[in-house]
Amino acid sequence: MPSPAYRIVTPQLVIRCYNPSDAPLLARSISESLEHLLPWMPWAAAEPEPLDIKVERLRQFRARFDLGQDFIYGIFNPQENHLIGGTGLHTRIGSEALEIGYWINKNYINHGYATETSAALTKVAFEIHKVERVEIHCAVENIRSAAVPRKLGYTQEATLRKRSFANGHLCDQMIWSLFAEEYPNTLSSKLEIAAYDAAERRIP
Repeated sequence: MPSPAYRIVTPQLVIRCYNPSDAPLLARSISESLEHLLPWMPWAAAEPEPLDIKVERLRQFRARFDLGQDFIYGIFNPQENHLIGGTGLHTRIGSEALEIGYWINKNYINHGYATETSAALTKVAFEIHKVERVEIHCAVENIRSAAVPRKLGYTQEATLRKRSFANGHLCDQMIWSLFAEEYPNTLSSKLEIAAYDAAERRIP
C-alpha cells in the first residue's frame, strides 16, 4: 500500500490529517455553520456536543488514517488557525476506488474551496493511491455540492432513489465518477499541490 498523504498543500489551502488538538477548531467551525450543515449532514443533528467527544472522534480518525482504513482530513487556511471545512478519501465503495466527501464552513463558501479541495484529493487518489475510480456522492437537492464534480470533469453515472439525506428526509442521490484513464484530461491533473507523508517527507 502506498504511503498516504497526511498533508496536502494547495494554492489556497492546507488539507491534512486531523490531530486531537484540532478539536476546538472543529467545534468552532461546526458551531458557526450548524444551520448551514443541518440540511445535508445527518451527523450535524448531534451538535453541539462536548469537546471531549470531539477529541475522541479525532483520535479515532487519526487511528483509522494510520491503519490505512479511511482518510479523513481537515481543510485549513494556510496559517492553520481556521478550519474551513472537512473532507476525506473514503474507502467505503470497494477496492481500487475512493469516494470524496466534503463540507465547507458557511463563512467560506463561494471561494472555490470545495472545488480546490476535491481537485487535490482527486489528484492524490489517482497519483498516490493509484486507484482506478473516484466517486463523489451528493443529494440531488444539493445543487451547490453537485457543481463540484461537474466542474472537475466527473460524469453523473447514476441517480439512486432515497439513498441520501436532505432537509430532514431521504432523497435521491447522484453518483458522480471519474476513471483513471479520464483523469489526465481534467483540471485536477493540472492542479499544483505538495503532498507529504506521516514523517513530513515530500511524496514525489
